[in-house]
Amino acid sequence: MTTATSRHSDRRISPVFLGILAVTAVTGWATWSGFAEQPGVAVFLFVTAAWVVSLCLHEYAHARTALHSGDISIGSKGYLTLNPLKYTHALLSIVLPVIFVIMGGIGLPGGAVFIERGRIRGRWRHSLVSAAGPLTNVLFAVVCTAPFWLDALDGVPADFRFALAFLALLQVSAAILNFLPVPGLDGYGVVEPWLSYEVKRQVEPFAQFGLLAVFALLWVPQVNNVFFDLVDALLRWLGVDDFSSYCGQQLYRFWQGENEFCRMTG
Repeated sequence: MTTATSRHSDRRISPVFLGILAVTAVTGWATWSGFAEQPGVAVFLFVTAAWVVSLCLHEYAHARTALHSGDISIGSKGYLTLNPLKYTHALLSIVLPVIFVIMGGIGLPGGAVFIERGRIRGRWRHSLVSAAGPLTNVLFAVVCTAPFWLDALDGVPADFRFALAFLALLQVSAAILNFLPVPGLDGYGVVEPWLSYEVKRQVEPFAQFGLLAVFALLWVPQVNNVFFDLVDALLRWLGVDDFSSYCGQQLYRFWQGENEFCRMTG
């Protein structure tokens, strides 16, 4: 029997998430204040922690929307606590996305929370559950770029501005990739309820390879250039110049020692 107390504990914010949030706040302060002797280290920790926070919110959005759409099993799985350790695939949801940020500056889509789709009725609800995650990345990108498109950068330290620009790049790239209508990604989950049974059955065997195929294509120089041209265009539309996002990535990769030019000109 489910009691009110157990329902409350199912939705209590996890200390793990609060810890990650605290790291984000402390390293954000260190980036802003210039407290750290090596600002690149502070930027690295700040962006990584904030990126993990966004991944948790991405999965939470899926879960919360599923709950309100009819899947009442979500709470018992721990998804509403924002604890990344509760995800069905912690490796795919947290570890790999962080590794890809470090390696290539790409906001790799994570996943996943296990949603009992049979409990949800209506194609619109199924589509909304899938769209909720990448829409969270869109919202995160809007928040990160607010100082840019509001023209409110006066008094914002260069390192913090660069970190926000790079974090926005990750959110924009994650939103684009997530919305691709490729099996295994959220974009396919949005359109899948509207496909015929025959089409879904033909596509199903390839779902497990969708993310791998996207990643492989991004290693093709022509595809990679087109993808990042789109990301840069959207960032410019949000007020973020190429220099800021470039310097943010260079500061993030502090171990390469190539950030002096950005710091001197910032």
